Amino acid sequence: MKMRKPLATRIAAVMLATPIALSPMFAMPAHAQFGGIVYDPSNYAQNVLTAARSLQQITNQITSLQNEAQMLINEAKNLASLPHSSLQQLQQSVQRTQQLLSQAQNIAYDVQNIDQMFQQKYGNASMSASTAQLVADARARWRNTVGGLQDAMRVQAGVVGNIDTNRAQMSALVGASQSASGALQATQAGNQLLALQAQQIADLTAVVAANGRAQALNDAERAAAAEQGREQRRRFLTPGQGYQPGNARMFPGQD
Repeated sequence: MKMRKPLATRIAAVMLATPIALSPMFAMPAHAQFGGIVYDPSNYAQNVLTAARSLQQITNQITSLQNEAQMLINEAKNLASLPHSSLQQLQQSVQRTQQLLSQAQNIAYDVQNIDQMFQQKYGNASMSASTAQLVADARARWRNTVGGLQDAMRVQAGVVGNIDTNRAQMSALVGASQSASGALQATQAGNQLLALQAQQIADLTAVVAANGRAQALNDAERAAAAEQGREQRRRFLTPGQGYQPGNARMFPGQD
């Protein structure tokens, strides 16, 4: 036979079970009020998500502006001009060489002057010229040869003097090229190095021209001397009138 629980035990069990059954009645509603403010969790979450997206867009815009600013900085560097210029020094070196060439003695670097001088001094020996004239022409040709040799040595000395200037400019331009901050600076440094190379080639051309002039004058003098020698030999071998006796007095003033 099953015994029934006392009444007090059953009342206590009902009271303990009552909060569990009634607890759903005290759950927080979806729209709760706190001091008159309505709180909506879903709306709050949506607002937070919208704010996060707006913040991400602002961050992207800031990054884009930074990239554009860096691009402008790089473009400014590429357009920056090279602070070093060797143009004046190179022009001065070329002018010094040109001055030496323009100071050529007797026969200048001029086609008309050369033609005139060769016609007068280096042509065929005149059969009617006097011996004194032949000697004077030979001396003039010798002076031209010596002057040409001196001019060649002066040009050589001037070109050697330009070596120190060229070395300093080359060092400065190479340093500027290595430290160039943009494409324009690197290009300008390269162009100036090419200009330096052109100036060195101009110096070399001047030396070759001066040496060639000196050699040409020397060869022309030899050719003219050979022609004059033939003319003098012809005169020496040409039969003359022979000896003509004349009156000679041992002691002038006496009959």
